[in-house]
Amino acid sequence: MFVHWPIIVNLLGGSLIGAWLGAGWATRLKSETLYKVIAILLVVIAAVLLLGHDATAVQQLVTDGHQLVAGIVTGFCIGVVASLLGGAGGELLIPTLVLLFGTDIKLAGSLSLAVSLPAMLVGFTCYSRDSSSPPSARTACSCSLAAGSIVGTFTGGRLFGLRPYMAG
Repeated sequence: MFVHWPIIVNLLGGSLIGAWLGAGWATRLKSETLYKVIAILLVVIAAVLLLGHDATAVQQLVTDGHQLVAGIVTGFCIGVVASLLGGAGGELLIPTLVLLFGTDIKLAGSLSLAVSLPAMLVGFTCYSRDSSSPPSARTACSCSLAAGSIVGTFTGGRLFGLRPYMAG
């Protein structure tokens, strides 16, 4: 995975800034406006994933300096969207890694974690500075989500080998 550090750094550079700004925007928006933005983002993401679900990486879409710029801009957009949706952005990171950087789908899943975890922490830090919810509620929510993630990760890891991966 360390061989792919330039890809991680490239996307991470944009996604950290995007996560901070996106979380800041989300805390300042009215709830009704935020719900509309989230609804539009989910519809757009669904349409993109539906229309591009058969896409596979045979080569990188862009190379050299253009790839650096495209990675930072894409990372920024992913960071904003992920922080607005309150997620890690894997639904956008994995297709970006496959199509923009030409990585294997399995590798893209691992690389997306290296980008999304720091971006989530930045977004969480920005959200935690918001005073709209009491600290006890944030702690209870964080603990329950962490417990669910641990159980889900363990269960997914145990189920991983039960069905062989079928390409095509």
